[in-house]
Amino acid sequence: MRSPLPFLLGLFFIWTKGAGASDPNLPFMEYLDQDHMVCLKWGFDNPQGTITFELVVNTTGWVGLGFSPNGGMIGADIVIGGVGPDGRYFADYHGKGKFMPVLDEQQSYTLLSLNESEGQTSMTFQRSILSCDFNDLPIDAQNMKLIYAYGWTDDISYHQTRRGTKEVNLLNYVPRTTLTNLNYLSVTMDNVTIPHNTYYHCKVMQFQNLDPKKTYYINQIEPVIEHLDIVHHMLLYRCPSFVKVPYNKECYMGDIGDACFSVVAAWGVGGRGYELPENVGIPVGGADSDTYYRLEIHYNNPNNLTGMTDSSGLRLYYNTAQPRDEVGILTTGILPHGMLNYNIPPKANQFHTYGVCNTSLLSQLLDPVPELQVFAVLLHTHLAGRKIRVGHYRNGQQIDFLALNEQYNFEIQQFASLGSIKNIKPGDEIAVECTYNTIDRTNVTRMGLSTTDEMCLAFLFYYPAINIATCVSHPNTSMSEDVTTSDPDKIAAQETFLKTLPQLQYVSDDNYNFAYIRKGTVREMMETPKLTCRETSAASRLCTSWIMNFAKIIVLLLWIAIM
Repeated sequence: MRSPLPFLLGLFFIWTKGAGASDPNLPFMEYLDQDHMVCLKWGFDNPQGTITFELVVNTTGWVGLGFSPNGGMIGADIVIGGVGPDGRYFADYHGKGKFMPVLDEQQSYTLLSLNESEGQTSMTFQRSILSCDFNDLPIDAQNMKLIYAYGWTDDISYHQTRRGTKEVNLLNYVPRTTLTNLNYLSVTMDNVTIPHNTYYHCKVMQFQNLDPKKTYYINQIEPVIEHLDIVHHMLLYRCPSFVKVPYNKECYMGDIGDACFSVVAAWGVGGRGYELPENVGIPVGGADSDTYYRLEIHYNNPNNLTGMTDSSGLRLYYNTAQPRDEVGILTTGILPHGMLNYNIPPKANQFHTYGVCNTSLLSQLLDPVPELQVFAVLLHTHLAGRKIRVGHYRNGQQIDFLALNEQYNFEIQQFASLGSIKNIKPGDEIAVECTYNTIDRTNVTRMGLSTTDEMCLAFLFYYPAINIATCVSHPNTSMSEDVTTSDPDKIAAQETFLKTLPQLQYVSDDNYNFAYIRKGTVREMMETPKLTCRETSAASRLCTSWIMNFAKIIVLLLWIAIM
């Protein structure tokens, strides 16, 4: 009988050679910096087990990766390792401030491999997704702020500019693919002069050179930003059919384009481009080739710099093949404009606001109403925002959260995949809860357009697309409640007053038709679900590398072959 040894050795060689190039156990990959110096790969078997990371950095010095509650060092969960003159080193730390992290008493990370080759350091390690160590941040199904740093030597010291932050959804990651079709529509401003602190500029226009016989399906959206320090957010709206005149001027001055509110694309400060899932796309053109669109950019120029011009905008990549589903974007939350009487008191450690959407209203503008398959969300508040939760209700009872961000960071507003499809049935309700902190403010904070005002919005990405643009609400009151006291009891009373009032609910379609009701209820929202932590000892027993297991199998097979 022919010995299987040559075949097994060949199989082992092929496996080891290919593992570095494409590892099925680490299917996700992100560059954490723009220069592609820092690459992170990761993978996991289930969202309550262990997660494995490989950090590859173009340096022969120390490397570090952390999970941060807000993008900074304070409270961050950090691992640092490298290959020095005395061998490999690796440890679990936590951040206290802008100085050397503190070594954890409980080492919750397991090192799997650490190598230095051809100017790169590669560090592979593992941890429980939810550790019991209070110095470790739990990894959940929301976007996480990843921080990194590295040095040119093995002397672990101040990183200088060799650091950064990137928000990544580790458990609900949607890989970005390489575009094979580089066709795109460019929608940008034209040297807009930025006049003062907060300024909204609108450009109403048609897409140029579209074939009226074709529908174009947007599948990737990239921001084109000239001034990252002043561009706050960008929204591209589809206009109603009665908007037929282009213009390029300040927004919300009573022009007809103010009626354009059907969101086609959205971007918030700190966000990057995003790609839709396979087989779906946002339709433009075709039978609607004569449609006008409004690009809205909110500029925030707190230093009142003069002479600044800007031509930022969006690049909309598309293809013309019919996708499986057409995507729509539904705006939910609190009515964002004209809310002068919905005031958040100052000196509040936390203050909750609510916007509700009862989807039974949709049937007044659309019949029949299909189930909406929500797959992603973009959450938006301003500077006082600390948390956003989007509850999903059926038959008066909460059944789920559509989205959660309990570490909201104004500087990082990112499109987030939900990881699983959330089905909204006709008659379901959606509630958007925003939590604000105004402890450092002496005057009321109003709902409005300025950066120092507030908003509470959740843009829901769903399919199949329907002719509905917004589903929002606000408390049914004309009273101005300017509570300026620091008394927590009066602040709580103001919150309860606004929460218990009937809600004025509005639904609008793409052609600016409205339906509304004067009653609606802010239902109680359940506690945010928390996973049960896993002890480090248990994690250690379960963290044996699949590479080691595979190697043991190979050794056993080789031993059998030799025998």
